[in-house]
Amino acid sequence: MEEMRIQKYLSEQGIMSRRNAEDAVIRGKVVINGKKAVVGQKVVPEIDEIMVDGVIITKKSGNKKIYIMMYKPAGVVTTMSDEQDRLCVSDILDKDEIGERVYPVGRLDMYSEGLLILTNDGETANKLMHPKHEISKIYHITLKSELSQDIIKKLSEPVEIDGRMTSPAKISVIELKNGRTKLKIEIFEGRNRQIRRMCENLDLIILKLKRVCIGNLNIGTLKPGQWKYLNHNEINYLKGL
Repeated sequence: MEEMRIQKYLSEQGIMSRRNAEDAVIRGKVVINGKKAVVGQKVVPEIDEIMVDGVIITKKSGNKKIYIMMYKPAGVVTTMSDEQDRLCVSDILDKDEIGERVYPVGRLDMYSEGLLILTNDGETANKLMHPKHEISKIYHITLKSELSQDIIKKLSEPVEIDGRMTSPAKISVIELKNGRTKLKIEIFEGRNRQIRRMCENLDLIILKLKRVCIGNLNIGTLKPGQWKYLNHNEINYLKGL
């Protein structure tokens, strides 16, 4: 029976990414054999009882990998459960049909909407979230003002988030009329609330923020609250990142 670090185990089971698993351990959310886990602690899944947020996690050999694309509506939290009893992405899914535990890859803040990927494939989730892969993410954003070209240029420039500068964003104008500006913004890092912070730096008011693409995956004709399984080509794309 093989020992492995708790973060690796949770990632391989599709519970959460290694980064999120480490954070969960630090916050006391992970319990091993009745005691709070510590970062780097090793487990033998066939023997040890492992719990996350009070739910026992059991090792499944050969569990089916699930890949889902969802249009997350605004006002829905990108988590599988919420201590404040807010509506979560798990409330949108048909859990009986899916039959496996899936988790969101990355986040969209509560007030943003659009494309979200959910899976139980921890390895693929890590690829999607790791900054070194520089996977493109495209957003459509509506602002409460008609922006000058000078402001649009400033909006594309790097900003500091958590002590590090972002990469420049690619921005193009979709529509400019009636006191509003609709932009297409492409970023390659997906840092915490990156686009909202870009706008806050220039005192711009966001009316709508929608993610439409992650890499080659496009939200297509999905409507808010709808979801679908990824097809064979889309799954192969994710695995080949």
